[in-house]
Amino acid sequence: MSNIILIGMPGSGKSTLGVLLAKSIGYSFIDSDLIIQKREGKKLFEIIDEIGLDGFIRREEAAVKSIEADETVIATGGSVVLSEGAMEHLRKMGSIVYLKVSPSDLEKRVKNIKTRGIVMEKNETIYDVYKARASLYERYADITVELCNSHIEDSVEKIMNLLNTEV
Repeated sequence: MSNIILIGMPGSGKSTLGVLLAKSIGYSFIDSDLIIQKREGKKLFEIIDEIGLDGFIRREEAAVKSIEADETVIATGGSVVLSEGAMEHLRKMGSIVYLKVSPSDLEKRVKNIKTRGIVMEKNETIYDVYKARASLYERYADITVELCNSHIEDSVEKIMNLLNTEV
């Protein structure tokens, strides 16, 4: 197991769980959203507002393709699955873990849609985004971890157990 790549919807816990998972197994941690923000010198929502959804997806792909890592947990942006090139790069780097959270739980977790930097049309809801992306997350995942109202440490343990048995 070289790297662990976390994919899933905005609000699924990729960044939060990723840090704790990395600490638990002695890996480094990278958040691809932070790479994009650093490269662009702006927050995600500002980049999306400025260059649009397609432009953002291209920038996200470039940022993801720039990642070279070993023994690292990589938290991706929720829209990474919209770029086949980005996903091909990640697939070569390690195990892809889909953090699956129900749409109703996502709606409870994601409060700051306007400033969060979510790749979605202005009239879309989190549920609309979930419906559009769920099959992509499933397609790219090596492992799917269903997270439902469990304590964060329990979720990290669940991921670690699945990785030990399936990778």
